[in-house]
Amino acid sequence: MCVENTPPPSGRLTRRGVLAGAAALAGTSAVLAGTAPAASASSGARLGSPGRGGDLVVEGGRLLDPATGEVTEDAVVVIAGGVVRAAGSRGQVGRVPGGVPVLRAHGQWILPGLVDAHIHLNTAAEARDAVLKGATSARSGSTNFYQDVAVRELARLAPERAPRLRAAGIFVTPDLGDTILADPDLAPLARLREGVRSAEALRRVVEVNLARGADTIKTRVNERAGLPEQDPLVQVYDHEQLSTIVAAARRGGKGVLCHSYSEKGCHDAVTAGIRSLEHGAFVGERTLREMRRRGTYFTPTLTAIAGLAESSDPVLAERGRTYLPVLKRAVLAAHELGVPLAAGTDSSGGTVDPIGREVELMHAAGLPALDAIRTATTGAAKLLGFDSTAGRLARGFAGDVLVVDGDPLADLGVLSRPARVVRAGFAVPAA
Repeated sequence: MCVENTPPPSGRLTRRGVLAGAAALAGTSAVLAGTAPAASASSGARLGSPGRGGDLVVEGGRLLDPATGEVTEDAVVVIAGGVVRAAGSRGQVGRVPGGVPVLRAHGQWILPGLVDAHIHLNTAAEARDAVLKGATSARSGSTNFYQDVAVRELARLAPERAPRLRAAGIFVTPDLGDTILADPDLAPLARLREGVRSAEALRRVVEVNLARGADTIKTRVNERAGLPEQDPLVQVYDHEQLSTIVAAARRGGKGVLCHSYSEKGCHDAVTAGIRSLEHGAFVGERTLREMRRRGTYFTPTLTAIAGLAESSDPVLAERGRTYLPVLKRAVLAAHELGVPLAAGTDSSGGTVDPIGREVELMHAAGLPALDAIRTATTGAAKLLGFDSTAGRLARGFAGDVLVVDGDPLADLGVLSRPARVVRAGFAVPAA
């Protein structure tokens, strides 16, 4: 949970070698060397150029549009080059192109691929697992050695192998640990006795992230909940330090997501200008109202907190049992106040949780089923800047599809057990 350690890359890592080193860590070397499936190869994809999406027709099921709540019977979705060209009833779509693979969904429901707004992807296997479990788009919650930057490129070159990703690079945190080895430009920070706390050091980590291609910046205001020796209510950065991080990110045109638990920490983070509040178990009404005013998103990662309650460690188990009901109340309060919510699993350490489980927990917190689905479709897509690409199946949107065996509005559990997943027009085969 935010973030499991991963061994550092071997050999000397130069600026030009950051992406290659991250690719090796992520297990993507073989993919980037040209082992994409025949469907990609036949489309004329070249090494280093974006992989062309697939051509596919999904037909016969009930299509749910999360934006409107409209359900279309006997629907047809036509995907060409990885992009939706038509979606609607059979009568509306009209003639379907010939010679295109067809995925029949009779008796099933069709939804857009889901969005996981907080996930840690360190390997190609994890990236593929996320897709198979329904997350066709995602935002990284940071990695130790820029693996997420490589996973983002993997998704660009071979979209069927990874979710469309916003990479966060490395964590802006007081103690970088072995992450000090992620980039030579971080080496000077190793001699700081108090860690990454000064304005200069905070700016340095943000600037290195931006130079390495991070799409967003991840920091923290509290200690971790997933480590029994830490107290998640202890604050590690103050308002001034958080403001320094936000300002440095904004200079690079990026937003900040912030790991948080205590009410004071949450309030300091929100008033410092973060883009989204992560976890936020003890966020109070004062801060929620400020979030609504500012348009700050709330990504509660209920899945991760629920997972703590199942831990074999008694400290973590008690923490999870205590925090989960508090967090559910915060989620419902946020929803009722109009704070935008985004679904995120905080999956890490080699285990990928289905994003559908987070949607279930949003519903368990009190959100209506459709609103819960929106946290993993239109809502999360807007947070990530994918609102014209992901979260819907409409003309011009990505050809990312979830086919499920049942009505998700009646049973959200079906989202955790996709019958089929389509990523950029490719029907992804099960492992």
